[in-house]
Amino acid sequence: MADGLKPFDVVEARFKNGRKAFFRKGSLELFQGDVIAVEASTGYDVGIVSLAGELVRVQMNRRDVKDNYELKRVLRKAVQSDFDIWQAARQLETSTMTRSREISRELGLQMKISDVEYQGDKTRAIFYYTADDRVDFRELIRKYAEEFKVRIEMRQIGLRLEAGRLGGIGSCGRELCCSTWLTDFRSVSTGAARYQQLSLNPGKLAGQCGKLKCCLNYELDQYVEAVRMLPPTHVKLKLPKGIASHFKTDIFKQVIYYTIEGQHSDGPFALSADVVKEIIEKNKRGEEIGEVQTFIEEKELVESVVEFAEVVGQDSLTRFDNKKRKPNNNNRNRNSKPGGNANRPAQSAGNAKPGNAAPQSAAAPKPKEGNRPPGNGNRPPRFKGKPNNPNQGPKE
Repeated sequence: MADGLKPFDVVEARFKNGRKAFFRKGSLELFQGDVIAVEASTGYDVGIVSLAGELVRVQMNRRDVKDNYELKRVLRKAVQSDFDIWQAARQLETSTMTRSREISRELGLQMKISDVEYQGDKTRAIFYYTADDRVDFRELIRKYAEEFKVRIEMRQIGLRLEAGRLGGIGSCGRELCCSTWLTDFRSVSTGAARYQQLSLNPGKLAGQCGKLKCCLNYELDQYVEAVRMLPPTHVKLKLPKGIASHFKTDIFKQVIYYTIEGQHSDGPFALSADVVKEIIEKNKRGEEIGEVQTFIEEKELVESVVEFAEVVGQDSLTRFDNKKRKPNNNNRNRNSKPGGNANRPAQSAGNAKPGNAAPQSAAAPKPKEGNRPPGNGNRPPRFKGKPNNPNQGPKE
């Protein structure tokens, strides 16, 4: 802040569901995020400072709020007792809304209680409702006062404002505009959908509030400007093959599709906006139109090459495919065990133990690689059942 200039003495406070108001802070030094007790019509309320400094002046000008004596004051920074009463009041809101809906249903009123907001000092409750027609809720207020023992205030809100207070996720996958940043609810008509070449399907064009989506107005000006540069679509073209009527329009590519009446099997063909204007002028002058095939916009087929970047590092996606099997070493391990005859040297007849089977001759020729006899070679036969004593030979 420059020397000699005082900081702006108004702050913006935020309450439940994004409700905001401006208050004069006086000599208090407040910053964004401070919890404050502010002056209300009866008693006091508790809110959170959402904006302070010169930006508050900009917001006041934007919302057309006058900096005069009508602004309420900030009483103090919230203390522990203010916190306790405020939290106790907030916990009552859900049960109060449920009971208030039951009472309005018992009285047969055509209205819907959408939200309940308690004041910070727990002396007043604001009931937000929606209704199609005027509702006489004099008896309802008397019932509410007897039931909840607080001052009652009824506020009627629109369907869009109700959706903004409740919040939600739109069809685009993002949070609702009316619950985040949109404050100016302009009227939306079906003409906005027609300009943008959208099908008039209420299920797709309606938002969470049941009315047309506000986002239909976001790009409407660009579509209106682009449509003005196109030739009129209600004018039919006189071509050598017959009369061509409008089928559809690609606004931003400036391409218009036509079909020949009575020859729908041929399908629509595309003409640029300049060609259509030229044909319309020739039809007005009565001039003959040449072959239309020379004016048809052909689509250029662009082969798109999709390249995948490896974001997993050096790992390959096919590293588990056609995995090589490990060689079976069971036979090798079995032969290497004690008692195996594959690698055991041949015993002579004099060293043979009594009771053992006669060993093979050491001079027996070893079969060649390609002439190995079938079977297990010199491997001793296997016997089923209980193994014999190792000191005994095989049974005959």
